[in-house]
Amino acid sequence: MNKLAFFSGLLFGLGVLLSGMTNPDKVLGFLNIAGAWDPSLLLVLVTAVVMAFVPMQLAQRRSKALLGEPIAFPDTRSITSRLLLGSAVFGIGWGMTGLCPGPSLASLASLHAPQWLFFASMVAGMAGFELWQRAAAKSSQTAPLQTNRKAAPLTAKP
Repeated sequence: MNKLAFFSGLLFGLGVLLSGMTNPDKVLGFLNIAGAWDPSLLLVLVTAVVMAFVPMQLAQRRSKALLGEPIAFPDTRSITSRLLLGSAVFGIGWGMTGLCPGPSLASLASLHAPQWLFFASMVAGMAGFELWQRAAAKSSQTAPLQTNRKAAPLTAKP
């Protein structure tokens, strides 16, 4: 196992745990800007953006990561229907439950059934999407080519 990845994940998990992002009530209070808004997670948001800004700028200028693996950025910067749909599903799920993928993984340590149910549902949704994408790719590869020409009849040569 990559030690750097392990310690980065551990640091991330501790960060979301200490900041309160694994507490769905705190997150829902932050998202409720029309009601009793709890701005305490704003510091977490601003800190994350500031801390990620410089490394992201540096990464965009490189083709490989510091450990030699390729860096993969999206092919396009345009807003697509898939991006909008994915963002909407993410936002609806976050607003309904107060959990998002990273903090939900960290919250599994609490051994509370709702966090485990959310995580299992999230994994099932990701697996379902992956299966759907594979089926769509397979059907597009096996679809016959459509042409406007009539096929010539097969005749046996003497």
